[in-house]
Parts: sequence; structure tokens; C-alpha cells
Amino acid sequence: MKSANIVIIGAGAAGIAAATRLLESGFENVLLLEAENRYGGRVNTIPFADNVVDLGAQWCHGEKGNAIYELVKDLDMLQRPVITFNDYKSVRSNKEVLSEATTNALKSVVSNLIPSPEKDLKDFEGSLGTFYTEAFWRDLQHSAGIDKNVAREFFENYKKMQSSADGADNLFEVSAKGQLEYQECEGDQELNWKDKGFRSFLRLLMKANKDNAEDLGLLNKRIQYNSRVQNIDWKNSNGGARIRLWNGELIEADHIICTVSLGVLKEMHQQMFTPALPSAKCRAIDGLKLGTVDKFLMEFSEPFKPTDWPCFNMLWREEDLAELRNSDHFWLESVIGFHRVACQPNLLEAWIIGPHARHMETLLESEVLKALLWLLNKFFTFEVPEPVNFLRTHWYTNPNFRGSYSFRSMYTEELRTGSWDLATPLIDEKDGKPLLQFAGEATHPHLYSTVHGAVESGWREAQHLIDYYQDKTSQT
Repeated sequence: MKSANIVIIGAGAAGIAAATRLLESGFENVLLLEAENRYGGRVNTIPFADNVVDLGAQWCHGEKGNAIYELVKDLDMLQRPVITFNDYKSVRSNKEVLSEATTNALKSVVSNLIPSPEKDLKDFEGSLGTFYTEAFWRDLQHSAGIDKNVAREFFENYKKMQSSADGADNLFEVSAKGQLEYQECEGDQELNWKDKGFRSFLRLLMKANKDNAEDLGLLNKRIQYNSRVQNIDWKNSNGGARIRLWNGELIEADHIICTVSLGVLKEMHQQMFTPALPSAKCRAIDGLKLGTVDKFLMEFSEPFKPTDWPCFNMLWREEDLAELRNSDHFWLESVIGFHRVACQPNLLEAWIIGPHARHMETLLESEVLKALLWLLNKFFTFEVPEPVNFLRTHWYTNPNFRGSYSFRSMYTEELRTGSWDLATPLIDEKDGKPLLQFAGEATHPHLYSTVHGAVESGWREAQHLIDYYQDKTSQT
């Protein structure tokens, strides 16, 4: 273990989890190559407004079976939500606020749509969008007195909400059968990190000094930033591997753990790996999908009114939607709604998905803010004040991510592939030595799209190396 030279590509949750587990197990030569100028990957906590915000992963989703929750539950790092996303109001594009009775009736219909995997999906061959659509219009018949146009507007917004949860452009590309594999951890899904952000968990993994932001604990001097990988020669004739960075630097390794996002693999794997990856792995990279989910954060000089609205969603009437689609603001159709942020009383956060999110990333920030203010004024009866601060995310146009998080698509099913093919390590056939391993949320069979899934995948690959060297030791 002491002499093994291990290079981990990516200092996100999976890379940090793998590195810290290896170091704690006795490995000494562990290096993380990070393309960005920071650690965290799709966990990105930055100072903003009253304290910090998370541009990427934001909540600890669930408790039972959640490795992150298990590590921090007794450390006073998490806070249960005071409000939840189910407390939303619905506003139509003619400024009409749906009555509480209508909203509750529609919420009741959609709350019953969530399928039971074994009961409803076991033999269902279609998309999740098809399943939801059939179920919604069937169940709506039992709710008398609801205007069908309003119901359609509500359902269209609900599908966007569900698409953002899956990380998909739309629900019609999400495999319904794939939900059989996914495991949602029981418990609160919106546990927040108070005023410290998700980064505080990564620092816990590193055993970093709480009072010194520069300290990286176990990973001090082990992360090499701005080190974008150009090529990985993973089956070298000398039994090792060689990594070439875009700046020309060459790095030798005995083992490589690759944790780059699925989006990067999709774009770069044909040039990145020498020799080419096996066909099963290429099929997984091609078949699994990585969608785009972006955020907007608006800071106002005082809490946004009405202050008793924790969340509000936008419902587009047919005639207003047609007008929107023929305007420069067409991309606003995929803005789902706005909500308040825990520990940040003056913030509003909004979400946007899919192709419209990718288009938004190409616009000037001033254009985006102007359009969002137009949107708020379109839906509210009062003049919306200018925010004192604003930011938006760029998860797709950043070449080190190319998207937000993964899901199983209908194409995944067509190719009969999945995360298991992506996760399979490439080994030396002579002695079983792991040469090239893969970790990251997309490689987890049951917890893909989550940080706790990424962490578990990092531990999994670290354990492969631990087991390999323990077996070697026992044989000598």
C-alpha cells in the first residue's frame, strides 16, 4: 500500500471519498487531479448574500440508508426544513392565483401519481412521462369542478418539477422501468446545511480544520488544481499507466480512479482513453443521460413579498405561452418557479431545466436578469423590485461538467446497459490488478444523481484497491 501510486481524476465528492478512504487505510501516494481551481465538483458552496449558497448540490436527501446523513446526524450540521416544496402557491400568467381549494385538489391528484416500483412499473415498458400522463388524466376524473385548462397548466408545471428532480430535459426520455433500480432514502428530502453549505460535509471527510478555510486536512498538498486531463494511457506495456494533461505534463500511476462527470465522458472518452474503452463501457456512456438543471439566485434588500409564500410556481395559459414562444424570452417557459432559501431571508431561488437552460447559459447575465424580472412582473400584480445581487449557474457550458446529474433514459433501456457497465473496473488479466476504475454518481446502481451515491461510489473503488493489496499480502 505504501508504494502504490494512485491518481484520482476529479476532486468532487467521489474523488474526495475515495482519496480519504485510501489514506486512512494506509496508502500514502495518492494524488487528485482537478480541472477546476477548487475542490468539490458539483458541490460548489460560495459566499453570497448573508452567508453562503450552494450552486450545485444543496440538500441532504433522506436519512435511512443515506451515508452522508449517517456520518453527520449527531454533529449539528443539518437542519430540518421549516417549509417544503409542497407548500407552493400556483400563479397563472394572467396574474390569477389559484384558490387554495383548487390547488389542494390538484396537489392531491399529483401526489398519488408517484408509482409503486414493484406494483406499477415492473411490467411497464414506456417512459415515466407516459406513465404520469395516463395516470393524471385518469385520476383527474375523480376530482369534480376543476377547469381542464387549469389542470393542464398545473400538470405541465408538475412535469417540469419532476424533470428537474430526475435531471432530465423532459419526463418522456426518462425510463419508467429505471425507477425500479433507484432507491430514495426514507426521511426528509430537504435537510439543509444551515449557513455552512454542502462544502462542510466534504471538509468533514477530509478532516479539515474548521477554523482554517485553506486547510484540507488529509488532502493537504494532494490536490493539483487546473489539471485538466487530455489522455489516459491506462494499459501501458510496463504494467502501469500514464496521464497526459492539457498543459503537457505527464504523470505516471499504478492505478487510476476516474471520477469525471458522465457529460465529460460522453464528449471526450474517444480521445481521452488509450486504448479505447471496451464496448460495454462505451455503450453505458452513450446510453446513460446527463441533463441540465440550472439555478438563479436573486438577493433583494428585504424579504420578497408576499412574505407568507414560501414557494410559487408559474402556470402558463395557452394563449400566453404561444406569445412567449414567439418572443426573445422563449426560454422562460422552462423556469419552474421560485422559492425561499433556508438561512437566507432575502433570497429567492429559481430553477430552469433542459434545452432552455442550456440556451440561458449562452446569454449575458444582464439579459438573464432582465428576462427574469419581466417574468416576475408578468405573473404579479405589483412592481417587482430590482435585486441587489444576482447570479446564475453554468453547469452545461462548463467543459469540466457538461451537465448536472444523470438518469436512466429510454435509450439506456434500448441499449440494455446501465450504471453497472460504467462502474466495472478495467483490470490486468494476468494478476487482477485494477488499472482503471470509475466512480461518481452515474456509476451507482441505486443512488445515481445524488451526492451520497457519489460518496458511496468513491468508497467502493477505494475498497477495490484495499482488497487487492490485502489479497497480495496474504499470498506472500
